[in-house]
Amino acid sequence: MLNLECKPFEELSTDELYRIMWLRQEVFIVEQNCVFSDLDFKDQKAWHCMAKKSDGQIVAYTRLFDENDYYEGFLSIGRVVAAPAVRKEGYGRIIFGYSVNKIQELFGNKPIKIGAQAYLERFYESFGFKSIYQDYIEDGIEHKLMVREAI
Repeated sequence: MLNLECKPFEELSTDELYRIMWLRQEVFIVEQNCVFSDLDFKDQKAWHCMAKKSDGQIVAYTRLFDENDYYEGFLSIGRVVAAPAVRKEGYGRIIFGYSVNKIQELFGNKPIKIGAQAYLERFYESFGFKSIYQDYIEDGIEHKLMVREAI
């Protein structure tokens, strides 16, 4: 069974924080071979959404930002990640759908802006995001800025 939770930084347990950081490093640094500091001092402003297995393992994760905390004039969802061992189980889709609903529950029906890895453009389009054609390279990986308008 999968448990979905979303908490502000100060409510994360040390175990949850450790598991989040492990997952983000495992994918964004080790798997994608990107040498960068994942710790950006933005986690303290974020809400942290987790998909957990019954044993506490975090298998998918996102972080949510209120308007202007990441992008001026937009809410934002970032650090979208699913554990490599469970990618075929759809947990990335589950956590991202949960995150889109949760961010609007927390902060209201406002536009959401994301910086998406380009190869995932269709995934994000399936949630109503559209490229705004401001592509960029981050840590050697092609990204696209995408926006989902308020509904």
